[in-house]
Amino acid sequence: MAKEKTVFFCSNCGQESIRWVGRCPGCGEYNTMTEQKVAAAAKPGARGARSTAHKMRPVRIDEIPAQDHARRSTGFTELDRVLGGGLVPGSLVLLGGDPGIGKSTILLQVSGALAAGGTRVLYVSGEESARQIKMRAARLSVDAPELYVLAETQMEAVLSEAEEMKPDLLIIDSVQTLYCEALTSAPGSVSQVHEVTGHLMRLAKTMGCAIVLVGHVTKEGAIAGPRVLEHMVDAVLYFEGDRHHQFRILRAVKNRFGSTNEIGLFEMKNQGIVQVDNPSEMFLSSRPEPVPGSGVVCAMEGTRPVLVELQALVTTTSFGMPRRQASGVDYNRLILMAAVLEKKMHLALGNQDIYINVAGGLRLDEPAVDLGIAMMIVSSFRGKALPMDMVCIGEIGLTGEVRGVPQMERRLAECVKLGFHRCVVPKDGLRGVALPDGIELVAIEHVGDAMELMM
Repeated sequence: MAKEKTVFFCSNCGQESIRWVGRCPGCGEYNTMTEQKVAAAAKPGARGARSTAHKMRPVRIDEIPAQDHARRSTGFTELDRVLGGGLVPGSLVLLGGDPGIGKSTILLQVSGALAAGGTRVLYVSGEESARQIKMRAARLSVDAPELYVLAETQMEAVLSEAEEMKPDLLIIDSVQTLYCEALTSAPGSVSQVHEVTGHLMRLAKTMGCAIVLVGHVTKEGAIAGPRVLEHMVDAVLYFEGDRHHQFRILRAVKNRFGSTNEIGLFEMKNQGIVQVDNPSEMFLSSRPEPVPGSGVVCAMEGTRPVLVELQALVTTTSFGMPRRQASGVDYNRLILMAAVLEKKMHLALGNQDIYINVAGGLRLDEPAVDLGIAMMIVSSFRGKALPMDMVCIGEIGLTGEVRGVPQMERRLAECVKLGFHRCVVPKDGLRGVALPDGIELVAIEHVGDAMELMM
């Protein structure tokens, strides 16, 4: 029998240490090292040691047969887009999000849609009983004979049922609740999560069934448990949004079978999660009449152009240090735009509080919204409202020049589709662009041109 030894694992990143330290040498966090007992590895040649007689031989890449993965649609086109076209058989997907955001709800709806089409689904819950899942399924109108529910937390029992049942889709809710009997540590610990994920990964690759893991998140928004968990799975999806609001955003941060730039937009209603087919129309549905500091920008989320309302509020500060606050855009971009306006346009923003907000809860990360941020700040500062049918697109450099952005044709087509007839764009961004009909373009080269146009 192998002798047990004690090691210390970091609960944040999974760093291993033979003794306790106050600060993790891997991630630098304090008081995250937890003591756990692990069995010592068997020596080579000893009884029970893994044999190395059968090795995999290297194969030339041109001799490897190509295999097209037949993706399985989840019933949600928005979820299929984020996954790259649907669930791939044999894939391991990790879904994370804040408590109450709707992870279990959307997975139960996906399970019902797939099971109604003849796909065998096994839903394993370690947090709820079978009756609780039945109550939620009745509220969501989910009733399919091929949907099986298992309330179990022991990993060996889950593997036994899965091997006997051979489901096409296995859902684990959640991975932090499962435990292996071979380990003495508590469920949710670093060693347990790593071991459970390893068993599920081997199950997915050998049986060819798609497995979706639900993962809890920390207060910083990262998946709870070792960081290596995200490296083991094939795709990592984050369900974002405020649980007190109705809109949800599904974003892929890792995907071995598709792009990581796509997002899916959903809405929480009484009947469950409902996908939003036209995000631009939804974000602009409650836009008020022309008011200073409010305008529309066009951002690219993956391959999809999205029109959103950008709001700015500039007011005289009551303190010695003016305040800058950004919601939905990068805080550093706000500081940069304020500095450019103060230096190049001679605006007295040194004693002004500046607040920027993206209506609808969407987060914009690309620099194409720089021109919109600058124009909204000036609009609120000067008290001049922008026309309702105007859209701002462009990146601003430190010298005040307005630079072109990619995929201009798709952005302009989306503007025309939603009834916007005037667009402020960079002049050098129109080279080789097929302009759509029904829109007036105002080409500018410097941020000063946009300010003159607005004033």
